[in-house]
Amino acid sequence: MPKINVYLPDDLADAVKDTGIPVSAICQRALEQAVRRITAIRATSLAQLTRDDLDERFPLFTARARTVLTLAIGQTAPPATVGTGQLLTGILDEGDNLALRVLQAIEIEPAQVRQALQRHTGEEPGPASGDGESHFSTAAAGALELTVTEATALGHNYIGCEHLLLGLVSEPDGTAGQALRELGADPRLTRRAVTAALAGYVHLRANTAAQPPAASTQALVTALQEHLKPLIARIERLEQRLDPQ
Repeated sequence: MPKINVYLPDDLADAVKDTGIPVSAICQRALEQAVRRITAIRATSLAQLTRDDLDERFPLFTARARTVLTLAIGQTAPPATVGTGQLLTGILDEGDNLALRVLQAIEIEPAQVRQALQRHTGEEPGPASGDGESHFSTAAAGALELTVTEATALGHNYIGCEHLLLGLVSEPDGTAGQALRELGADPRLTRRAVTAALAGYVHLRANTAAQPPAASTQALVTALQEHLKPLIARIERLEQRLDPQ
């Protein structure tokens, strides 16, 4: 049976040893689940694309994330290729999701993203289609696959707009990733921001829930920016320990 090495921080490795956790069995189950998710999203993202069966085809996606997909598909009339630019525009058009809060926390506003997308208008190739239906572009399919990978790496059993943002940022060829990276949203920074935002989001939202919507949104973004600072510093220290170079 092939052997795969798993590297852990020192404190976690010590805790695993102390508790006697069956590492091999746990890793096998986690990897099996991840492989099933990636295989499923790969098949789904390369198939014909309609707005009518998104709940069935993307069961792990949150309602907001499926709304983003619906908005992305609706930007073009079939047959068409739905690219990463349409997915990112869907995030912007949905208007009230954690991905937008994360972008604002790293000082990127929706208007800046729209302007950057206008500068990156190249058509993304996709599967040849003679069936009269829309399909995701190759880059968009890759971004969706990375979206699932990011959610799995974070240990989440759902896929939200913040995971989709990470997938778009990490995908190397699509217009969305090019636009986001041009604005400074590189994969590592965005991943740190998402991790920090998720850690503090529930608490912060509870504290701002009684405020008017506009004030609540601004207070949430401001609080997230402050909350990000110590958490990002902590993540940087951990990364330096794991990767001294």
